[in-house]
Amino acid sequence: MRLRLSSRLLDLAMAHPRLAPLRARALADAAGLVLEIGAGTGRNLPYFGPSVAHLLASEPNLDHLLLARGRSARAPVPVSFFVASAEALPLPDRSVDAVVSTFCLCSIPEVGRALAEIRRVLAPGAPYLFLEHGLCPDPDVASWQRRLAPWWRRLAGGCRLDRPIAELVRAAGFAIERLETGKLLPGPRLLAWTYLGRARAGEA
Repeated sequence: MRLRLSSRLLDLAMAHPRLAPLRARALADAAGLVLEIGAGTGRNLPYFGPSVAHLLASEPNLDHLLLARGRSARAPVPVSFFVASAEALPLPDRSVDAVVSTFCLCSIPEVGRALAEIRRVLAPGAPYLFLEHGLCPDPDVASWQRRLAPWWRRLAGGCRLDRPIAELVRAAGFAIERLETGKLLPGPRLLAWTYLGRARAGEA
């Protein structure tokens, strides 16, 4: 199967060395049966630690999944891949011990629905661990993010520059326990404003 150029380019971008320590920090608390939504090309696989009993990796893009499966032979934890959108996860309620998302909330069409699904499948008290880019609090930068959002979305496979990640996570019923924001990624703030956090679902 020949991979699309867009998938190869995304894979190269996700290999930037500055992402490695961020991935390690984002995934440090993952343990037990872990679900990764938007697993992409498998760039997170080396950063799952021995506390992870099994990784369920969900990805809707078949090209990305092909690359991820190729990397799974060297993964430090057992991995099962499945094709699914984050808005409709084929998992039972309260069935996983942690959910991870990295750089995927920006491109999920119905992000509120996806976050509701994450909350549904998490076991009581289990963490949602996220590393995402999104809206910058600087009004000037945010203005440019909103201005460029329609153009960038067409260019970058549906990626939205202007999603207020922390606000969306809280609106889905999560309490954010830990959050670091800033220009943690390479590039200008309009592309690189980052949210690194841990959240838990509040009482229903």
